[in-house]
Amino acid sequence: MIDQEPFTIEQFYRYVAQKKLMGGRCIHCGKIYLPPRPLCGFCFSKDFDWVELSGKGKLLTYTIIHVAPPQFQSMTPYVVGIISLEKGLRLPGIITGVAPEQIRIGMDLSIEFEICSPTESWPQWARYCF
Repeated sequence: MIDQEPFTIEQFYRYVAQKKLMGGRCIHCGKIYLPPRPLCGFCFSKDFDWVELSGKGKLLTYTIIHVAPPQFQSMTPYVVGIISLEKGLRLPGIITGVAPEQIRIGMDLSIEFEICSPTESWPQWARYCF
């Protein structure tokens, strides 16, 4: 077997820094995990490979944050949603570029890797938003 990057959250964010949305696919049953994990919850296999995902989906649910922790206070109000991606995957993220009053369940969204506002006291991983 070829050496692969580990199936950890840290490696997931390394791929985000490369502007790639990557999930872990179980080699035995084909289930895809996003973010990846080291053990398949379906067949209990530890054998995975990385698969690139499109990052396109629809808004499943959301909330508008008006009272935020100090590191996010400058962003208020902001929207956090769960996006239903292709292949049945779901990923939470901040939704940018749309006024909170224009957000609608079912709207099409795509992942963005560059326009997300960084915060100073939050983990300094690469960021994504929708």
